[in-house]
Amino acid sequence: MTRLRSVPTAELRGAELAALRSLLFEAFGGRFDEHDWEHTLGGIHVLATEDGEPVAHGSVVPRVLVTGGRELATGYVEGVATRGDRRGRGLATAVMGEVGRLIQREYELGALGDGSGIPGFYQRLGWETWQGPTWVAAPQGRERTAEEDGSILVLRTPVTGELDLTASITCDWRSGDVW
Repeated sequence: MTRLRSVPTAELRGAELAALRSLLFEAFGGRFDEHDWEHTLGGIHVLATEDGEPVAHGSVVPRVLVTGGRELATGYVEGVATRGDRRGRGLATAVMGEVGRLIQREYELGALGDGSGIPGFYQRLGWETWQGPTWVAAPQGRERTAEEDGSILVLRTPVTGELDLTASITCDWRSGDVW
């Protein structure tokens, strides 16, 4: 039986973190590195577990995105993955449903970088493709991240307010992939 569970990083024990790390590195097949692992930590993990083992995951970490002159407290989604032998069973959809509910309750906006390769996966869950140019607030100043254009998705919440999806959007700085 599959069970969904939401838990802050600080409450994950060593063995749970190791199993989660293993799941993510395996699921991404070489497209996941130490920076990506670090990006999944520090927020809330939504885990689908079977017999106490994680089989699907998504985390929501706090970030700040700026658009239209507004700083938005954003729940940024990281590490969405399903174990290879459990794919195609709706586990990622269940995880992302809970991720969306968490963002709706706790943040002004949700965001993620879509590297899934699954056309329409996030959009069918209410996510919208950001159409404007993307930027990062780098240590030396604002820098363009044109390679991310068209791959950033957002989820509006009850407090998002007006949002022009064609305007520029800027993320806060972090090491590794900034988006």
